[in-house]
Amino acid sequence: MTPSRDTFRGTSLRSHDKADPTEKIFNVLQFGAKSDGKKDNTEPFMKTWVAACHSNVKARVLIPPGSYRLGPVLFAGPCSGPGPIVVQVSGTLLADKDISLYEESAWIYFENIDGLMVTGRGNFHGQGEAAWKYNNCQGSNDCTQLPSNIKLQKVTNAVFRGITSTNSKGVHFFITWCQNIRLRGIHISAPGNSPNTDGIHISSSNNIKVSKSVIGTGDDCIGIIKGSTNIAINKVVCGPGHGISVGSLGKYANEEDVGGISVKNCTFVGTTNGVRIKTWPGSTPSQASAMIFQDILMNNVKNPIIIDQGYCPTGCNKKPSRVKISNVHYINIRGTTSSPVAVALECSPANPCENVSLYNINLKQTGGRPTTAVCANAKVAYGGLQLPPAACH
Repeated sequence: MTPSRDTFRGTSLRSHDKADPTEKIFNVLQFGAKSDGKKDNTEPFMKTWVAACHSNVKARVLIPPGSYRLGPVLFAGPCSGPGPIVVQVSGTLLADKDISLYEESAWIYFENIDGLMVTGRGNFHGQGEAAWKYNNCQGSNDCTQLPSNIKLQKVTNAVFRGITSTNSKGVHFFITWCQNIRLRGIHISAPGNSPNTDGIHISSSNNIKVSKSVIGTGDDCIGIIKGSTNIAINKVVCGPGHGISVGSLGKYANEEDVGGISVKNCTFVGTTNGVRIKTWPGSTPSQASAMIFQDILMNNVKNPIIIDQGYCPTGCNKKPSRVKISNVHYINIRGTTSSPVAVALECSPANPCENVSLYNINLKQTGGRPTTAVCANAKVAYGGLQLPPAACH
C-alpha cells in the first residue's frame, strides 16, 4: 500500500464538532427519517448521504437526538465536496434485528472515501443480543461472521471521535484497506460472553491510531492482523475481553507482513490476555516485526504477556508456524495476574523469535503470590526488574 498524505495531522479535531458558517447541513429528518425507534430509516439515511456526498460544498450530515432504526447502510464515495465530509451523530442508531437483511458483513459501511469525520455523542447500537445465538464460529475456522457495526474499506483520512458502539452482532469496528484513520475517545461495549465481538479489527491498513478509548467486549479489544503497518494504540482501557492481539497471523496463504506496532499507556482489567502475539501452525512464511508494548498496567489479567505460535482454536495443521517474529520490546509492564504464569513466550521451532527484550517487568499473582515465566525457541534480552524471573537463557 502506497502511503498517502495524512490530512488530519497537526490539525485540531475539535474544530469539526460544530458546523462552521461555510458548511451546508444535511439533516436526516429533512429526508424523511423518523426518530421514534420504529420506522425503518434505511432509505432516508441513504438519501441524506448521497445528497451530502455529491454536493460541491462543505457538507455535514446531521443525525439529531432520538432513536433511528435502520438496516444495512452503504455510505460510499468518492464525494464531490472539498472535504472532509462530516457526520455528526447525536442520536442512537438501532440496527435492524433481522440478520437476513445483511447481505454484506456490515451494518454501517463506509467505502471509497477520502476525508471523513464522524463525531458526536451518539450510539451505534447493533442489537447483537438478538443475533449472537446464530454465531457458529466457536467450533469452526470457516464460519460466516455476523455483521460488524461499522466497517471501513478503502477509506483514507478519517476520524471517529466521541461516539459509542454497543452490542455489535459481530466486530464493532472493522478496518480494512484503509490509511490514516484515527479513533479517539471511542466507547465500545458488549458483554464478556458475547461471541466474536472484537472491538477494533485492523487488516491490510497503514497508519491507524486508537487513543483515549474504553473497550469492553467478548473477544479481542483490538486485533491487528495481516498487512497492518504503523499501528499506534495509546491510552486505551481494555476489559472485559481477550486483550490486545497482534494476530492471529498465518491463517491464510501468503499473508502480508505486519510491522510498526506501538501499544503504550494502556490498562487491562480482568481480560483473558494482556498483550498477545498469536500465529497459526503450518502457516506460509511471513513476518511480524518492530513491536513495542510500553507502560502497561495489568489488573487481574490471566495471560499478561504471551507469544503463542501454536494458536489453534479448533483442529488444524500440526506443522510449526512459519511466521517470523522479531524486534519485540516489552517495557515497564506491571500489575497482577490471575494465573501463576505471567510471561509465556512460546515461539516456533522452525522460526525462533529474535531480538525480543523485556525491561522492568513486575507482575504478581492477585493476592501477592509470585509468578513464573515459560519460554521456548526465543532469543531474549533482559534489563531492569524481572518479576517473574527470566526464563530464556
